[in-house]
Amino acid sequence: MNDASRYDPARALQLAARTFEIEAQALLGLAARQGEGFTRSVQAMLECRGRVIVMGMGKSGHVGRKIAATLASTGTPAFFVHPAEASHGDLGMLMSGDVVLAISNSGESDELAAILPALRRLGVTLVAMTGQPESTLARHADHVISSAVDQEACPMNLAPTASTTAQMALGDALAVALLDARGFREEDFARSHPGGSLGRKLLMHVRDLMRSGAALPRVGPQASFIEMLGEMTGKGLGFTAVVDDDGRALGIFTDGDLRRLIERGADLRALRAADVMHRQPRSVSVDALAVDAAEVMERHRVTSVLAVDADGRLVGALNSNDLMRAKVI
Repeated sequence: MNDASRYDPARALQLAARTFEIEAQALLGLAARQGEGFTRSVQAMLECRGRVIVMGMGKSGHVGRKIAATLASTGTPAFFVHPAEASHGDLGMLMSGDVVLAISNSGESDELAAILPALRRLGVTLVAMTGQPESTLARHADHVISSAVDQEACPMNLAPTASTTAQMALGDALAVALLDARGFREEDFARSHPGGSLGRKLLMHVRDLMRSGAALPRVGPQASFIEMLGEMTGKGLGFTAVVDDDGRALGIFTDGDLRRLIERGADLRALRAADVMHRQPRSVSVDALAVDAAEVMERHRVTSVLAVDADGRLVGALNSNDLMRAKVI
């Protein structure tokens, strides 16, 4: 009989709900099981002179890779080493002063047990994350974190389900406790995630995006209307800055201003930059974050800002399109 013919959608939903219930109970039960083993493990990782090396076999290994990645991205140098490969040369990645986080629900993984003597000789601190406090792994560990669960979500109580969920949550708990103790901030997170949206917002500065040099539209206050129009059309920013002889911004003239002059029927040929510019243009420091420039644009409902140096001299400009291309907004 085809397996699909036995499929019962109602039972599938029932099993899903039961899985969620069992795993939720497993997570809630973890808090009561934590104590000195958890706190001393966090202390050991904080004091670690080397790296945190995460190990685990099978499903615990898959969880271990995620835990190592989470630790590394939140301020604790960490990487994963496969226990089976460790006994064939990868132990050379470890050094005295490292902390090894070994994950095994049973605590009796043959591959982990085989390298326990070698770990002792290396002089590492061994932290065991296991559901069996009397296991071989737990007995050899310096610190033990309990990942015990009352039952697996698997109907046969065999497949690692609730136990791996517990391991994953404990890894997150370790990372959160460590980042808090280190005073880890958004800026630190951004430095390890430069390709993400947060990294772009917290690491990208105005100077990284602004138009400068020959690409920067600017004229003097006595520039004719034709000169202003040439800067606006030639530089493609939709405006031109008006600067004095020292390079300080006196004002700005935009394509919106141009449309309004045309609608009023003004004699454009007779106009000078000083006659039509908006004084005190919106500006930001060249060293400001690009996201700060975006906030200025939004707050004042403008699409462009000027970038100035510490002396107030015009050094660049950017508009909302520049920010969108860089995915800052």
